[in-house]
Amino acid sequence: MAEFRSGFVCFVGRPNTGKSTLMNALVGAKVAITSTRPQTTRHTIRGIVHREGFQIIVVDTPGLHRPRTLLGKRLNDLVRATYSEVDVIGMCIPADEAIGPGDRWIFGQLRAIAPDTPLVIVVTKIDKVPKERLARQLDAVGELIGDAAAEVVPVSARTGEQIDVLIGVLADKMPPGPPLYPDGELTDEPEEVLMAELIREAALEGLGDELPHSLAVVIEEVNPRADRDDLIDVHAILYVERPSQKGIVIGKGGARLREVGTAARLSIEKLLGTKVYLDLRVKIAKNWQRDPKQLGRLGF
Repeated sequence: MAEFRSGFVCFVGRPNTGKSTLMNALVGAKVAITSTRPQTTRHTIRGIVHREGFQIIVVDTPGLHRPRTLLGKRLNDLVRATYSEVDVIGMCIPADEAIGPGDRWIFGQLRAIAPDTPLVIVVTKIDKVPKERLARQLDAVGELIGDAAAEVVPVSARTGEQIDVLIGVLADKMPPGPPLYPDGELTDEPEEVLMAELIREAALEGLGDELPHSLAVVIEEVNPRADRDDLIDVHAILYVERPSQKGIVIGKGGARLREVGTAARLSIEKLLGTKVYLDLRVKIAKNWQRDPKQLGRLGF
């Protein structure tokens, strides 16, 4: 009988290369928020892939980038710390975008920080390109990695194409060891963190480009309704940096905030498996991304 294997894989890449969508596809459930906006992921989130004979813990990290704020620097530090602790690194490169300086910089960082960690290049979003363009991208990936020992796996997280192939490749690189999480557990994130992320995801959809980095969500209270056993009250605050951003989030007559609340409530109800009353308020925390004290208070 084959020995059980278990370990950690971290997906890295430029912002918006499909890392969170890929993680959700591997786990088979939504454990990381996704958005068309770069730098949506703020925390390292663990998702767990269970199969007979192995268990893969997928660590979703913020995209590695050249930081412009203290928040950006802390996110980068988080990513680098993760590199040194995982058994496999998966570098995501989208099939529909030419390889650029950002990809080359990240590849160089990986080889410098974790030269001995097995590397898999995951070419994402293959459903978006014709076969000829994918072939050209795979050639370009070959040029990027040169003589580095790295397997290349093209996948589509959206359609599921090649996801099982990728799981097999990752499983083969896991060290022998017992399961690290109970069977059926999909993430080790606390529910409050997941709720805050779902609210932030709902708020990011359809907002102006200046907002994503300036939005933080804190769950203030989660309480079962006293007179009902089928309802949970969730109170959350959305923090922005400037009064103009507060206006954008709230929208005319509060319309935008109501839309955010409806979308987030449905996602939270799915997460918790019960009815939810969601109370959202918007507050200003001036320049919080550059203020160590405020960053700490908001969970960074």
